[in-house]
Amino acid sequence: MASAISERVELAKFCSSRDWSKAIRVLDYLLTHSCHIQDICNRAFCYSQLDLHKHVIKDCDKALHLDPTLLQAYILKGRAFSSLGKKEDALLVWEQGYDYALRQSTDLKQLLELEELLKDGRQHLSHDENTTEADKSVHTIQVDNVVPCELMDAPVDNNKLLGTTFGQDLNGISEIHKKQNGEWKMDYKSGSNVQKDKILDTRTNGNYDSQPTGIGNLHVKLNDNSGLHNVSDDSYSKSIDPGTYSKSNDRSEMFYGLLDEVKNDTKFPVTRIAKTKTFNVDLRLSRGIEQVNEGRYVHAISIFDQILEEYPTYPEALIGRGTAYAFTRELDAAIADFTRAVKSNPSAGEAWKRRGQARAALGEYELAIADLTNALQFEPNLADVLHERGIVNFKFKDFDAAVKDLSACIKLDKDNKSAYTYLGLALSSTGEYLRAEEAHKKSIQLDKKFLEAWGHLTQFYQELANPGKALECLLHVLEINNSYAKAYYVRGLLLHGMGDHRNAIKDLTAGLSLESSNIECLYLRASCHHAIGEFKEAVKDYDNTLDLELDSMDKFVLQCLAFYQKEIALYTASRINSGLSWFDIDRDIDPLFKEYWCKRLHPKNVCEKVYRQPPLRDSLKKVKLRKQDFNMTKQKSTLLEAADSIGKRIQYSCPGFLPNRRQHRMAGLAAIEIAQKVTKAWRSLQTEWRHSNKSTSKQGKKTRRKDKMNMPNHNRGGACCSTNSPPEASTSYGGMEERSTIWTMMSWHDIYSVAVKWRQISEPCDPVVWVNKLSIKEFKAGFGSHTPLILGQEKVVRYFPNFQKTLKAAKEVIKTSKYAHSKSDKKIDLSEDGKLHDIMAAESCNDIYRIIGEDFWLATWCKSTAFEGKYLEGTRITLLKMEHGFNFAIRTPCVPSRWDDFDAEMAAAWDAVSNAYCGEVYGSSDLSVLEYVKDAILRMTYYWYNFMPLSRGSAVVGFTVLLGLFLAANMEFNGSIPEGVQVDWEAILNFEPNTFVDSVKTWLYPNLKHTNSLKDYPDVASTFETTGSVIAALSSHYN
Repeated sequence: MASAISERVELAKFCSSRDWSKAIRVLDYLLTHSCHIQDICNRAFCYSQLDLHKHVIKDCDKALHLDPTLLQAYILKGRAFSSLGKKEDALLVWEQGYDYALRQSTDLKQLLELEELLKDGRQHLSHDENTTEADKSVHTIQVDNVVPCELMDAPVDNNKLLGTTFGQDLNGISEIHKKQNGEWKMDYKSGSNVQKDKILDTRTNGNYDSQPTGIGNLHVKLNDNSGLHNVSDDSYSKSIDPGTYSKSNDRSEMFYGLLDEVKNDTKFPVTRIAKTKTFNVDLRLSRGIEQVNEGRYVHAISIFDQILEEYPTYPEALIGRGTAYAFTRELDAAIADFTRAVKSNPSAGEAWKRRGQARAALGEYELAIADLTNALQFEPNLADVLHERGIVNFKFKDFDAAVKDLSACIKLDKDNKSAYTYLGLALSSTGEYLRAEEAHKKSIQLDKKFLEAWGHLTQFYQELANPGKALECLLHVLEINNSYAKAYYVRGLLLHGMGDHRNAIKDLTAGLSLESSNIECLYLRASCHHAIGEFKEAVKDYDNTLDLELDSMDKFVLQCLAFYQKEIALYTASRINSGLSWFDIDRDIDPLFKEYWCKRLHPKNVCEKVYRQPPLRDSLKKVKLRKQDFNMTKQKSTLLEAADSIGKRIQYSCPGFLPNRRQHRMAGLAAIEIAQKVTKAWRSLQTEWRHSNKSTSKQGKKTRRKDKMNMPNHNRGGACCSTNSPPEASTSYGGMEERSTIWTMMSWHDIYSVAVKWRQISEPCDPVVWVNKLSIKEFKAGFGSHTPLILGQEKVVRYFPNFQKTLKAAKEVIKTSKYAHSKSDKKIDLSEDGKLHDIMAAESCNDIYRIIGEDFWLATWCKSTAFEGKYLEGTRITLLKMEHGFNFAIRTPCVPSRWDDFDAEMAAAWDAVSNAYCGEVYGSSDLSVLEYVKDAILRMTYYWYNFMPLSRGSAVVGFTVLLGLFLAANMEFNGSIPEGVQVDWEAILNFEPNTFVDSVKTWLYPNLKHTNSLKDYPDVASTFETTGSVIAALSSHYN
């Protein structure tokens, strides 16, 4: 008690001597021991004497929260708003206070004061006069030149191509990229422009694993988050995998927002400025702040240096100098000053907050979150700190924590447009798409010119595969600022993902005219030129990409990819006028090159050990692009029209799968070519079958047919058999006693290779190769596809819809085998302690991991049709614990033994298809008698999807071959794959082929129609006989 009395005596002395700094220090002490409303108001009054109006408002809000009738708080808060130039806000506060005063009338002096304030305020407002008290000179730091923390690195893949996101600076100050994992990153240019450009009220940020970050997710994850990206067979992605984040390399591109209260105000005070030793120090401190306001950071630092020479541990000077250092991007020095301020005054919440922001700028997210959490311990309900921590949590991929912080922020600050749009990003990452869309739209509702929100909404629609709305958002962006380079890049990325490479080039060129060193834009334009056969331009852009100076790891990955893509472009150029058979990446490209290309590794070893392609000038000397390849003929037009109609049937109606007209045409042309080649093989076999039957007695034929029903087939890749199994026969495959002389003219591998080659040419920047054609070492190690459903807390938009089915399959495997495999491939016994029962009841990754207790994997199985009683290894379901959440994925390692098993199964499945069609039902137009043919085609497709023999692209290749085989049997699929159905996942998660057949036939068979159109189509192989003509066909105008 005596101590408190002595402190209040000191407080009175300091107020009498107008030493407001020391008075505030005493009030801080008193409030830490007991919270009296009057002390809060007293501190607000002291702050007002030092023109620290933001702190006045904060203290008044605290007081009014405790007692809404406290008139003194209304008076002080209104004066603070008035001094900040917010006349309307001041009037509103005084009106609220006046209403309370009229109702209670306990303090007539304050009622009259409020009445006078209202009268003067209304009078000044009506005359549009900007009046402030002459003795109130506010010492503030301008925010116009500050990049707030939320604009720092904020995915698709992974998927995708280069995924990207919107960058905040409309004047070329920054660019933001989305990585495949949903993380955002902002690159900042030279600080010399920061002072002149005002970006606070126009900042934008963006997704996307940018977008992709690899060309599959053309991942903007329009992505990485990324596109713009698919996680397994694509991009975003979904995308280029940026690899491990390098803090030291990325500091220059991760600017920071070290200043608080960056919502709608253009300036705010440095906290705790009031705690000066003398009035003289107060004045010098104010001068330092003014210099920061005016962008004279070096001069400001010199002023703070002088103060700190006299008072080395003075917290306010340390915070001021740290802020100035931050503006000059000397983040280490800024952090050092904030650290000294914290040591000098551990309760200095502002120092904790600013250090957290600076650490976030360096990518030190865990330390940043700790600092911001400490700041909230001193003032728990600060909206700006919750805002900052929410954004840092988002970058740290702790999306649940981000949602919690940002939701709390908007409850306190309902007009925080940045908090709303980042809440949308976090909600989207956790799969809450409706709430995410609402949050983005709310941000735009608050500010219709807020580019950051428009960019995030674009990313949102692109990731959900809604290109119409995504393009609409981009139009709004360009209406706001038609010189915004990032918008052209994002639209180019989206157009690329839709297969419109020529128009993508136009947008990318526009973006590069505004920002010539944009590596993402250069790489993407190179890939577009490459795809449409403009190799000279492609090589030039790849070279320019390789020549750029790097400042981040993800950009280095782009340079690695540019190296590999350039080699592929040179290879393709050298074969542009050769027959398509001479284009064979799997045969001609070194296995080591393909391995490094698929893994996006540093090309050093490739450069030293692998033959390099000849320069482009050498190829162009030998062959020139033939103009006739690009001339449209009647035959070409007929084929392209048919291909566009057939190919669009491959489209998945699922979130994340953009409609791509180029890929549709690729699939259509490949399906027609497959049908034409298979038809020729079947016709030859049918002719021979009939000839052999003429020389055989009827009884002899019956005997042989009976004998061969149960005869195993050991043909590995053979084409067809000359007999037919009736619809009611067993689904096990039969064999042949005598093989036709044309038996080996077309194997299952030959059929799928047609589609693979078309896929390789249609998007040359996707490394689509046969896994068994990689290096022997990599093949034996089990290289294969990896498709995540959950990454940490992020629900992968394309594949998470399959989560429940995958979890069910995992539980079925465990129930049957009673064990799982650890990361070291040891068996984990699950048969004891009721674990099996608990696993069957598990509903989430966390549930099942808690029971098993460690990372694990398990393998599904596929029941063999060729070999009775045999089961093949299907896919592997893996669950790995991550820092935030889990990595729940399917992996399909193709080791040699597994390859041999599926090779034999695919050969038998191909035999079964041919046997079914080349017998008595050959050429029938009655679909009812072709039931076994249809089932056989689906079983072959089932084994292909479980095989997954390609580095990527297995899904589209599988359905393309299915369409081609149906067409060869005079059946055309005229429907669409049902919404939400992914055919490859239907196969992977069913353990028996007949179960898959039964699930697919319900929607596939009713949409099969008899057709004779195949005979009317020109021959694809002769119409598009060269590599150049194929490229031209894929790149011509789309209907």
